[in-house]
Amino acid sequence: MNKVVATNRKAQRDYSILETIEAGIELKGSEVKSIRAGKINLNDSFARFEGSQIILYNTHISPYEEASYLNVEPTRPRRLLLHKNQIKKLTGQLTQRGFTLVPLKVYFSERGFAKVELALCKGKRLYDRRETIKRREMELEMRRILKSRRK
Repeated sequence: MNKVVATNRKAQRDYSILETIEAGIELKGSEVKSIRAGKINLNDSFARFEGSQIILYNTHISPYEEASYLNVEPTRPRRLLLHKNQIKKLTGQLTQRGFTLVPLKVYFSERGFAKVELALCKGKRLYDRRETIKRREMELEMRRILKSRRK
């Protein structure tokens, strides 16, 4: 069973998710302890292809207090660990216009490794977001009506 540490709720609202991929993340020791304590923020973070690897940007991992001088910069770029064929597939899709790699959640696997669930996304337009909100509100209203009828 995986222990989810952080989720990116903004990504679900702002992007339409086409595909999800699990990736490892290269961390320093104090960063792992901070993530275990839940001190990670995925808002506004994204991944980009550079050279022959995929790098995660703008992920804020707060410094671990007990690590003193061994702490690293909170928003440093972090390398994602993927197989070569996964990277090739993703780069082919990322070269198409409008696609982005966004982290959805960070969790620890059964073996204790920190993992990131990446999503290949296409940005939603403003009217698409409004439509999603309307649909969600209508479903909520229907549930309320059904619940009141059962009583």
